[in-house]
Amino acid sequence: MLIAPSLLSCDFSVFRDEIVRIDQGGADIMHLDVMDGHFVPNLTFGAPVIKKLRKATEKPFDVHLMISEPHRYINDFADAGADIISFHTESDSDIDETLKLIEARGIKPALAIKPGTAPQVVLPYLDRLYMVLVMTVEPGFGGQSFMPDMMEKVTFLKAEIEKRGLSTLIEVDGGIAKDTIAVAAKAGVDICVAGTAVFGAPDAKEAITELRGLCE
Repeated sequence: MLIAPSLLSCDFSVFRDEIVRIDQGGADIMHLDVMDGHFVPNLTFGAPVIKKLRKATEKPFDVHLMISEPHRYINDFADAGADIISFHTESDSDIDETLKLIEARGIKPALAIKPGTAPQVVLPYLDRLYMVLVMTVEPGFGGQSFMPDMMEKVTFLKAEIEKRGLSTLIEVDGGIAKDTIAVAAKAGVDICVAGTAVFGAPDAKEAITELRGLCE
């Protein structure tokens, strides 16, 4: 199990220091939530901020675009140093064309689905995806409760991935904590995004180690 702390839960006043802290704490991936105040009712940060933060770590940047028109900004986030770019099937951008833009830049492409979206929507694109992000809360705000019924989507997608002989990873985001991460691991999740479970802990390294241990 890979642990991807969500920077949405960090102290933005010391953003760079927070990245260094969780890097040293054993994070596998840095998860960066980009929100536009339109697709979701919240605003966070954009490509210029990510570009400045890129020098703080060599860990992969997993950029989750919760924006209405992701196709307009793929090059910006690629230039900023994204390693993985996920965008929502529910966005206004054409999925195929947006994937082509990501692929053209040599970035790992991923599709994200909200809790109300059926997993079948990603099947036509599955063989092109590095990862599928299954939201386990409604996107837009941190600190929400984990939706265990979303694990049915994970098991469905995992079965299809194995059936096709693909290496596509499954990531979940929302409500991941000590009491929920084992459920995700049992369902076949490969990457867990954890926000307050890491940044709200007194010691980030201990928190990450404990979360990873609960998956074994």
